[in-house]
Parts: sequence; structure tokens; C-alpha cells
Amino acid sequence: MFSKETYISRRSALKKSVGSGLLLFIGNDEAGRNYAGNPYPYRQDSTFLYFFGQPYAGLSAIIDIDDDREIIFGDELTIDDIIWMGMQPTLQEKCSSAGITELMPANAIMDYIKKAQQKGQTVHYLPSYRPEHKLKLWNWLGALPGEEGYSVDFIKAIINLRNYKSEEEVVKIEKACLVTAEMHLAAMRTIRPGIHEYEVVAAIEAVASSHNCGLSFPIIATKNGQTLHNHYHGNPVRSGDLFLVDAGAETEMGYAGDMSSTTPADHTFTARQRDIYVIQTAMHDHAVAALRPGITFEEVYDISARVMAEGLKELGLMKGDAADAVKSGAHALFYPHGLGHMMGLDVHDMENFGEVYVGYDGRPKSKQFGRASLRLGRTLECGFVHTIEPGIYFVPELIDQWKTENKFAGFIHYDKVETYKDFGGIRNEEDYLITETGARLLGKRIPRTVEEIEAFRD
Repeated sequence: MFSKETYISRRSALKKSVGSGLLLFIGNDEAGRNYAGNPYPYRQDSTFLYFFGQPYAGLSAIIDIDDDREIIFGDELTIDDIIWMGMQPTLQEKCSSAGITELMPANAIMDYIKKAQQKGQTVHYLPSYRPEHKLKLWNWLGALPGEEGYSVDFIKAIINLRNYKSEEEVVKIEKACLVTAEMHLAAMRTIRPGIHEYEVVAAIEAVASSHNCGLSFPIIATKNGQTLHNHYHGNPVRSGDLFLVDAGAETEMGYAGDMSSTTPADHTFTARQRDIYVIQTAMHDHAVAALRPGITFEEVYDISARVMAEGLKELGLMKGDAADAVKSGAHALFYPHGLGHMMGLDVHDMENFGEVYVGYDGRPKSKQFGRASLRLGRTLECGFVHTIEPGIYFVPELIDQWKTENKFAGFIHYDKVETYKDFGGIRNEEDYLITETGARLLGKRIPRTVEEIEAFRD
């Protein structure tokens, strides 16, 4: 945890921003994998961590702005709990560490909310992303699952705090990024013809565990890089394959790292792989060079897409004006996702609040294929932490569909593209902090260019 003063300051700023009413925070419960006593690894709700710092199950909290009260609701461990899990700090000690002096039993929260409603107080709550949250809201407030009664004012107030990373947060994120870099270096050392994807996963997980870190999301480690979120790890790796890894560490306080790397199974790239890889590297480099306060992230995305279109034109895969191709959406055949996302206590920071609020400051998102997957489009500001992850992919099913529809025929040479349907995909990703003068890489740089990777693999 940070010092209790950090949490007191965060809650004070939140109260000032929302102004009035009752703010409800639902902590996460344990979730059973296949029965209650065999749970998934526990992870506290990130907003609860941000304002209260408590990584324990079974807690909820209320900030009553009107009555100037801050309360954590939970129960002390029983002797049975202690026998099975060992001693923990008392609930009072847990609360004190976050600057909370008032605590109540877990089941007292419903009565508190009912009284607030009877007094006419506004009860602000957040969008639900777990089934037990929906059930609690139904029980406590009568909010039916699926109804959008959450507070936009509450969402915006939290985003306007969490989007700007403090110096102490940057230290924690940087630790996650340093471990993440080591995870990718381990993968690069492990990848070779004859092994299976799961052996690379094992090497990645070992590095995270050796640094007392978890995973910020399920590992993507695949020779089928054209599948953007491929979590299957059973394939054998063969000579000529490209191997894509997308993996990140999560620190004991919940801060995330997120990087991607693409490595040839052999020690060197084939000529065709090299051609595409050089274009992807140029996309990345131009995007990073453009990072600064005041530019919109969508502008940076467009820069990366135009660089790709120009490069693919030189290879005979695209044609026409690159800027027009990007404006029309033709580039998305090869680049069907965004350029990056905010990162912090969540690897996709605050995604449970909705990308329109987090990544676009309330501005509607584009519905154009490819661009619609751009999670971040807003103007960059000092203190933002986000990823840069352009990619180039050859998705056979997408190629077949667009070719059948003769889609964007003025920009795409389909006969040439057909010869790349067995290529796979390339993505490399780094994490950046926006500074007053530009941007700073978080963690350490791992081999990323063709020359760097081949030298590392030699």
C-alpha cells in the first residue's frame, strides 16, 4: 500500500469532484473455478484499490459526502478462517492503514443505503462487470441487472483522478514494466523449432513468479499471430514460424505492465518476414516520435496507419494514396485494431467504465472497422500512461471476405495478398508515460528491430 495520506487525498479529491450524495464501492468476492473452495486467483476491484488500498475479499465501502462519513463494511476473520488461511491484520488495522476510522459489519451496508434513499440522497454507483456486483446492486438498491442506472458523474470523477499517474504510481508501473521486459526476454531465449507454445508460456510465467508478480492478463503466446487474442498454447513450433507474445506482469499492488514481441522461430527472419517486420518497426517508431501533450492519440494512430500503407504499397500489397486508404478504412485489412490503451491498475485502465469516457473523454467513437477498436483517441496529457502497439496481420478469413465483396479494390492488390495468407501476424508493444516535453519509455527496451532480434537470437 501507499501511505494512508495518499488514500485520504484521493478520497478528498473525489468528494470535491462529485459534490454530493453517497458513493458506493463494491469490492470483489472470491470466485470459484469449479467449486467454492477452489477459487480463481483473487484480484480486488481496481477502483476499490485506488481509494482504499485493501486487497482483501468481502469488503465494500461508502463515502457519504453529505454527512462527511467514510465507511468500510466487512467482517473480522473467524477462527475457522484463521486455521485455513492464517492470521491477517484485523479489520480495524486494515481500515486504519487507508485512513478510515469507521467500519461496520458487511451486512449493514444495505440498511445504510436504504436510509440514504429514504432521505432522498443520490446513491452513485459504477457499472458492473462481475455477476455478484449485479446481484448486490439488485439486493441493495433494487437496481435490476442490465439496467444502466450507474452514475456518469461518478465515472468521470474517478477517470479524472486515475488517468493522471502520480510519481509514486509511475514507480509501481515501471516495476511491472521491468518485470514484463524480462518475461519477453525469457520468451525470446526459449522460442525455437521443435518446442510447443506452452513451453514458452512456462518460461514467461516463471519470470513473473520469480519477481513476486502475477499476470496482468492471460498470456498470448502463439505462432498464429493473425489471431489477435489467441490463448491456445498447444501448437508445435516449426522452422519458418513467427512467434507472437503478448504478456504483462502485475505487481503485488495491482499495477500492470503490457508488452508484445514477435520473434522468428529460427535465428533469422526469412526475406518475406523481414519485409513486413521492417514496416511494422517503422509504424512503431513514427508513432513514438509523435507522442507529446496536445496531440490526439487518434492522430498518432493515423500516422502509424499511413506508414503501413506506404510500406505495403512498396511491396505491391496496397495501391493508391496512403492517406486516402487510411481515411476510407482500407488499411484495416492488415491493421484491424487500435494503436494502444491507457494502463495503470488495469492493463486496459478503467475499461469497465467504458472506452467513450476513458479513452475519448465522452466523445463518440468511430464505427469504422479497425478504427472502432481504437481504445484511446483523446488528446494526450502529461501524466497519462498508455501502450503503443501497432501491428500487421494477414487474416485468411478476413482476406477471403473482403476479396469476395471486392472491398476497397482501389487500394488493395488481392492477388498479391493471397500469397501472404499463411504469414501470420506481427505486433510489438511498449509502455509510455506522457511527459511535459514528449514521452518516456517505461521499463527497459527489449530487442525490437530485425537487427536487434537476430543479434539477440544468435
